[in-house]
Amino acid sequence: MKKSGQRALAPGTGMNCPAQPDLGWVRISYKRRCRVALVMAAIVFALAFEIGCHKQPNTSSGVVVEFQINPEPVRVGPVIIGFTLTDASNHPLTGARIAVEADMSHAGMGPVFEQANEVQPARYEAHLSLAMAGDWIILLHGTLPNGEKLERQFEVRDVRP
Repeated sequence: MKKSGQRALAPGTGMNCPAQPDLGWVRISYKRRCRVALVMAAIVFALAFEIGCHKQPNTSSGVVVEFQINPEPVRVGPVIIGFTLTDASNHPLTGARIAVEADMSHAGMGPVFEQANEVQPARYEAHLSLAMAGDWIILLHGTLPNGEKLERQFEVRDVRP
């Protein structure tokens, strides 16, 4: 009688090889293998389509943003984020829709959001409240009248208590 793990003759070869366990429970039907392959192919196709067809925003590289913040020096509490938008030829850009986001440069504080208003032609302002002392990052997210996307980032260091 042969014990588990003993060597046996491989059928038709005359060679010794380890005894093979019965793997009948691992067998997968042809239909199920096709179904799994089809699902995996669909997932790969969907991921490739999402990555390959993601339209990058038309960014406004020729836009000049002059950024200001008041009061100066910046303190915890209400601040006015001001900025002027001009094109590369120094012509004012009016009618833009700009959202302002303020984030701490470290984790632990949620972002502050506010919509900027055009207070003069090409001059925009947003009133925010900075709740903590430290370094802040101001992000501008917007759309220009011609449909171009505007994304800019400014650092505000050493907000005082």
